[in-house]
Amino acid sequence: MLTGKKKLAKTSGTPGKTQLINHFLINDEWYLVDLPGYGYAKVSKSSRYQWEKFIAEYLTKREELLNVFVLIDSRLEPQKIDLEFMNWCGEKEIPFSMVFTKIDKLSSSALAKNLAKYKKEMLKFWTELPPVFTSSSESKFGREKILNYIGQINDAILKAEQSQKSK
Repeated sequence: MLTGKKKLAKTSGTPGKTQLINHFLINDEWYLVDLPGYGYAKVSKSSRYQWEKFIAEYLTKREELLNVFVLIDSRLEPQKIDLEFMNWCGEKEIPFSMVFTKIDKLSSSALAKNLAKYKKEMLKFWTELPPVFTSSSESKFGREKILNYIGQINDAILKAEQSQKSK
């Protein structure tokens, strides 16, 4: 959705199709990285453990990592696995944002209800919520806001690098 290129990454209705870390160079400036989903794939316990291990290693050792977008199906009530992952990110001091996907698949009142439930659950562990986005790959809703957020992060990094060079 972010790049506007439908065939850039393979998608499937079956969870677990992404089994590798995929890097996409955007505008020869920054990388968008697609990690395997951690939740609903129907794979063996040993495969799931291997995924969890290499995802955790990637996220904790990647010095250039600036933000993790946690994709959450907006149609679902708060899922234990999503909450655990976000709390783990917090414990490891990994910056993340919540992106509620598939918002076109439910009514605005149902969306508001699910967002409120997530907020309530998150505030049990957090004093402040991370950035929250709503999106639809079908209608491209949320695309600009997410890209603007990425642009702000990238601009802040550039300014910090320029400031370091001028010292």
